[in-house]
Amino acid sequence: MDDGLEAIRQKRMAELQAQQGGDQAEKQARQQEMKNSMLSAILDQQARARLNTIAQVKPERAQKVEMMLINMYQRRQIMGQVGEAELIKMLEEISKTEPKSSKVNFDRRRVVLDSDSD
Repeated sequence: MDDGLEAIRQKRMAELQAQQGGDQAEKQARQQEMKNSMLSAILDQQARARLNTIAQVKPERAQKVEMMLINMYQRRQIMGQVGEAELIKMLEEISKTEPKSSKVNFDRRRVVLDSDSD
C-alpha cells in the first residue's frame, strides 16, 4: 500500500512540475508578445528593421536598447514614433558609454635562421 501511495505522489509531483513549467513558458511568451507590441508602437519600420539586424549580431546590445526604449516610452519621454536616425543616435550614445572590450593580440613567431640547413 505504501508503494502505491508513493507512486501516486510522484506522479502528482511530476504533473505539478510540468504544469508550472508550462505556465512559466506561457508567461514568457506573453511578456515577449507585449514587448514586441510596445516596440512596434514606439519604432517606425526602418528603425525596427535596424534593431532586428543589431539583435542578430549583438543580442545583448539590442536587449539593452529595447529596454531603454520601453522605459522611456513608459515615462512619456518619447512622443510619437522613433525613426532610424534617432535610433542611430541612441546606439552611438550607448556605444560611447560601453567599454571597449575587444582586443586583438598578435603573437608573431620569429624565424631563427639555421645555418645547418645549407
